[in-house]
Amino acid sequence: MHIYKHIIVICLAVLFINCNSVNETGFSIKTNNKSILLGDTLNLSINNPKKLDIENVTYSLDGKIIDANTILNDVTLGSKTITAAIDYNGESTEISKTIKIFNNEIPSIYTFEIVNTYPHDITSYTQGLEFYNGELYESTGQRKESKLRKVNFETGEVLKNIDLADNYFGEGLTVLNDKIYQLTWEANTGFIYDVNSFEKIDSFKYGKSKEGWGLCNDGNKLYKSDGTEKIWTLNPENLTEESHIEIYTEKGKIPSLNELEWINGKIYANIYQRNGVAIINPKNGAVEGVIDFEPLKKKVKQHDELDVLNGIAYHPERKTIFVTGKNWDKLFEVTIKKK
Repeated sequence: MHIYKHIIVICLAVLFINCNSVNETGFSIKTNNKSILLGDTLNLSINNPKKLDIENVTYSLDGKIIDANTILNDVTLGSKTITAAIDYNGESTEISKTIKIFNNEIPSIYTFEIVNTYPHDITSYTQGLEFYNGELYESTGQRKESKLRKVNFETGEVLKNIDLADNYFGEGLTVLNDKIYQLTWEANTGFIYDVNSFEKIDSFKYGKSKEGWGLCNDGNKLYKSDGTEKIWTLNPENLTEESHIEIYTEKGKIPSLNELEWINGKIYANIYQRNGVAIINPKNGAVEGVIDFEPLKKKVKQHDELDVLNGIAYHPERKTIFVTGKNWDKLFEVTIKKK
């Protein structure tokens, strides 16, 4: 019986390859670039091993028509699909090729200076942190321990608190137009609360994004991370995912993007398990800077439940950044500068 199943699997695999992988024309898309960077010229051409009579070729990049020698300036980074619509010998066909576009600059390295240190609830598995109208809001994780809180950042006093249902694992949050948006991890569900009453007023489902990790906003739209290299743009009216960017350096993608914060036109993203923060251009996904917060973890109480840095909140009036971590007993107010 096992041998019979094995033969069926082999036959189906051969059938799949024949139907989907063989291009009878032999056409394929050629690029002269081994590594494609932002600002490069693509230099596209068609490999034509059968010497067929090609009458016309139309190229497109993710559905947008481009020239064969297009310059990659106003594009987002990451995986892209090049498609060639080819007219030949009175017939037509379409072929495609996947490329990856990397950033063309090395990220700047930033250091930090501690301005103040405040108490933080050591039992809080911090997932989201944000100031709104001078007040600090925090979302915490772990099943049966997840919370939404309003906190006095100077004393650590919890001013308001909501416990999530036991089956939800709290994640990132953001506040926009007097509404708190809170993610959960694997439940494909986010919650919306009134910022003043903490009353839950609605919920929403995710779209193509993998999970719920981090959340921030630019005053108009929401931005959501899902634990991959992608950051999704959400429509604040219906929470649908309108688009996404992929986060890349000059060497490759940055996965495990977690807590997000919008600071002066850039997205600051915590990199899970790295104790570092990437400074991202939201227009194309380029990592423009990296802040190494590793030394902060040594300044908090060392205990068995101590976990990584997570929690970035910008205070626009003070022009400082507040940083903490999962089960940290301190909240740090810092300034940053290029190294």
